[in-house]
Order: sequence, then structure tokens, then C-alpha cells
Amino acid sequence: MIIQDLEHIETTITENDIWESTKGFLNQNMSLGEDISISILDIIVVITAIFLTTIALRILLRLVTRKLPKEDKSKFNVIYGYFRWVVYIIIFIITLNSVGVNVTAVFAASAALLIGIGLALQTLFQDIIAGIFILVDQTVHVGDIIEIEDKVGRVIEIKLRTTRAVTIDNRVLIIPNHLYLANSLYNWTQNGNTTRETVEVGVAYGSDVQLVKRLLLEVASAEERVLPNPEPSVLFNEFGDSALNFKLVFTVDDSFTAHLTKSEIRFEIDRLFRENKISIPFPQRDIHIIQK
Repeated sequence: MIIQDLEHIETTITENDIWESTKGFLNQNMSLGEDISISILDIIVVITAIFLTTIALRILLRLVTRKLPKEDKSKFNVIYGYFRWVVYIIIFIITLNSVGVNVTAVFAASAALLIGIGLALQTLFQDIIAGIFILVDQTVHVGDIIEIEDKVGRVIEIKLRTTRAVTIDNRVLIIPNHLYLANSLYNWTQNGNTTRETVEVGVAYGSDVQLVKRLLLEVASAEERVLPNPEPSVLFNEFGDSALNFKLVFTVDDSFTAHLTKSEIRFEIDRLFRENKISIPFPQRDIHIIQK
């Protein structure tokens, strides 16, 4: 009986020693400065809080996106990716403060660094905010043809920081999203894929204007990429200094390749005008020399 009691006392002492050793290990403080210290237990608490936050955010993401279309779901995932890091930072600060870490001292020690990071990331945040506006108000979609700062491209990808588009000459145009806030954006296809295009031409004074009109309409009707409805039309723009100026108006279903259609129309106009003896004048100036 006495031996059993001794064994029980030894076991209790051993367990207490282990607990005290573990407790002492967890409570060891690491000094990060004069006013900042953190223990191993505090680090474990912070990691646990981040882990639980991750699980909660994933559950929230599934609840919010379960009924969204596939396209909208992918856009929401992009927003969620940035929102998640904001939540992590907030939870991290709250957890540090709750375990007794002097958060004010942390901020004071890293004030200069935070100011530098803030200045460096100013444009990045502008891009992200503009990207959220684009995704939310549906200003631009993948496949749209846009024009910004005299650059034209077909949108192939929209991210929170940049928009990628392919130009007419098959180059990738990377547009920082903050440019949408500071510049006028032209969306060529927001009202549909069909667009009205024009080709202007001048003829010499004395030309048969009715014949010019008929030939221009003939060219537009013969071009396979020009839509028959609405019908092409010809406008007599003005009596110019050196020419009678006309505008051929027509509709195409792909404005991204409209420059090819315009080129073919100009080739055909030149051919028909030559056959019908209609000249396209160039600016002329008369110089009078007065001798005294």
C-alpha cells in the first residue's frame, strides 16, 4: 500500500513537472523591441485564429456563390481573393491586441515602413478599386472592343489590377484599371457587335454627283462584310476647297476588322472611279508672282 502511494505521488509530481515545463515554454517571451514582446502561446493563438478565419471565409464563399452563374462566380472569386487578405490583417491585429501585445507600439515602430509601403502601393490600390467598379457595374466584358487613350483592343481578360486586350495587330495591350477612372473609355460593342463605319472620298468639281453616289453604293453592296440591313447610304458632305466631299456610310458586324473592310472598299472605289473617268483631286494652290 505504501509503495502504491509513493508511485502515485511520483506520477503526480512527474505530470506537474511536465505541465509546468510546458507552461513555462509556452510563456517564454520574445522581445521584438523595447515595448514589444510576444510569447510562443501568443503565436499559437494567432495561428489558430487565422486558421479558423480561413475555414469561416471558405464557408461564407460557398454560401454566397452557390447560386451565382459560372461567369459571375469567377469574378466574385477575384474580389474574394483581395477581401480575404483584408480580413486576415484585421483578425491578426485584433488577436494580437487580445493576447496583450502592444499593437500601438508595433505600429509606431513600423510607421516609416508603413508610410513607404502606402506610397508605393497607392497606384495599386487605385487599380484594385477601379477593377472592382468594372466587375460590379459591368462596364466592360470579355470580348468587348474598347478604345482608351487612342488604343483599340478586344478584351480577353479582366483582373482587379489590369485588363488585357489584343490589338488589331495581334499585340497584347495591358491596361492598368485606374486609367478607366481618369480617361474616357469607348466601348465599341456595348450596344451590340454591329457598328456604323464610314469611308470618305473627294471628287473633282464638275463630276457627275449622281454617278458618284451610285458607284459608292455599288461598292458597299458588293462587299461581303457589309451588312445589307440597314442599307448603306451616301452623304454629300460639303463643297471643299479642291473637291466635292462624299461620305459612304455602311454597317459591319465586327468592328475589330472594320479596317480591312474599309481598305477593300477604297481599292474598289479607286478602280470604279478610274473606269468611269471620275478623278480624285489633290489640293492645289495658285501662286501669283508680282513683279515690280
